[in-house]
Amino acid sequence: MARIELRGIAHAYQAAPRSEEDFALRPLELVWEDGGAYALLGPSGCGKTTLLNIISGLLQPTRGQVLIDGADVTAAPPQARNIAQVFQFPVIYDTMTVFENLAFPLRNRGVDRAEIQARVEEVAALLELTGDLRLRASGLSADLRQRISLGRGLVRKDVAAILLDEPLTVIDPHVKWLLRRKLKQVHEQLKVTLVYVTHDQVEALTLADRVVVMNGGRVVQVGTPQELVERPLDTFVGYFIGSPGMNLLPCIVEDGAVMVEGQRIPLDADVCARARTAGGELRLGIRPEFLRRVAEGSPQALRVEVTQVEHLGRHKLATTRLGEQSLKVRLPEEERLSAGESCWLELPPRWTMLYAGGRAIT
Repeated sequence: MARIELRGIAHAYQAAPRSEEDFALRPLELVWEDGGAYALLGPSGCGKTTLLNIISGLLQPTRGQVLIDGADVTAAPPQARNIAQVFQFPVIYDTMTVFENLAFPLRNRGVDRAEIQARVEEVAALLELTGDLRLRASGLSADLRQRISLGRGLVRKDVAAILLDEPLTVIDPHVKWLLRRKLKQVHEQLKVTLVYVTHDQVEALTLADRVVVMNGGRVVQVGTPQELVERPLDTFVGYFIGSPGMNLLPCIVEDGAVMVEGQRIPLDADVCARARTAGGELRLGIRPEFLRRVAEGSPQALRVEVTQVEHLGRHKLATTRLGEQSLKVRLPEEERLSAGESCWLELPPRWTMLYAGGRAIT
């Protein structure tokens, strides 16, 4: 297990970067504590895999330092870092049996036969591979192959951390949840430092204790799954996380309140005061699940026109119109609402955010 610290890490793929725009990974500072489960979450091309490869030693950063348990390993090769990396496409040997694949890292290090046998059997039991140990790896299903790949990382007792680069992308959807559960179980039992790269918010929020959200080569927020849902500090986080994402409405501040399409919404006076001097476009943000349908007259409510109602099993998702703006609201299935109606939606102050230039005013 290991504590991983990134100091001023930045990377450009061109030889002589001249400006910030030349960097695929912008300068960042991160600390991942020993035994924690972390996710790197963001859209394709945001820098997640670049960062993962820098940690593992497959890529040397243009700037900054990588420290593992306090030791500077920035220039150290992958084999000197005691880190296991599991890739999107499983790296296993088809001509070997499952047992031989799991034993391979130990045999390379000269571990004695009895210890190899015991360790492989232990890891196989953890990953539910005991019944498959004698099978050839060729022809096995994608989820079994990925479990073998994970096992090759776990079989070494000296592994400092396991880095997983979108390992469930090639797995059939109906078995993804099984592997997610298994990964969670492995972490809870072994307490190994785990860093999981994904563009899938469900995977990130399910597996990780803390999530690093990235966009455009930058880290925009680090927090627990609950914090990212309830208090997104960046409009990108609000919109990217959630299905659908956060409602973001252009607004202005006037007389200690927020005005949206001519309708007044009282908010905290200090927040409104800071918004007037913050600079950048102001937006009011609230998630669809935090909006509430209320009777006319509530001081925190907006009058909207319903344009569409979708039945999604346990709840309804209504699309409403507020002037020129669209507003999504999640409602209980038993709520009676139809397209063409008007209704009042309350914005509870606890769940209503104000953003200036894309960043939350707190």
